[in-house]
Amino acid sequence: MQAQELVLRDVHVPPAPSWWPPASGWWLAAGAIALVFAILWWVGRQRRRRKLAWQKLFDDACGDAAPAAQVAAISELLRRAARRVNKQADSLQSEDWLRLLDGQKQKAFSEGVGRMLLEGGYRREVPTDEFAAAKALARVRFLELMAGRK
Repeated sequence: MQAQELVLRDVHVPPAPSWWPPASGWWLAAGAIALVFAILWWVGRQRRRRKLAWQKLFDDACGDAAPAAQVAAISELLRRAARRVNKQADSLQSEDWLRLLDGQKQKAFSEGVGRMLLEGGYRREVPTDEFAAAKALARVRFLELMAGRK
C-alpha cells in the first residue's frame, strides 16, 4: 500500500450565498413595511378628505348670506362641533359658551373678536373687518372641534 501514494486534492469551498434573491424572512419584512406605509398613507388621505369636507361644510353653511345670518350659521356649526368634545355644549349660554370655544390655549372668543357670536346674529349691521376676523377664528376652531381637540 505504500506504493500507492494518496492523492490529495484541494478542499473546495462552496460559493458564498448571493445577496439576491433574499431569504423569505426579508420578503416578509419588506411586505410588512410596505403594508405599514400603505396604511399610514391611507389614514392620512382619509384625514385630509375629512378635513376638506369639514371646510366645505363650513363654507357652504356661511354661503353668500348677510353677515348677521352668517354669524348665526357659524354659531350653530360651532355648537354642533362642540358636542363632539362636550356633551353639555348645547346647554351652555353666553360667557360659558364663549369659554368653551376658547379652549385651553387662548381667549379669542371670550375677550376678542369671537364675542361677535353672542350678539352678531341680532345686529342689523356687522362691521366687515370684525366679521372677517371672527369668521376666520371660528373656522379654525370649528376644524379643531371636529377633529376632537379641546
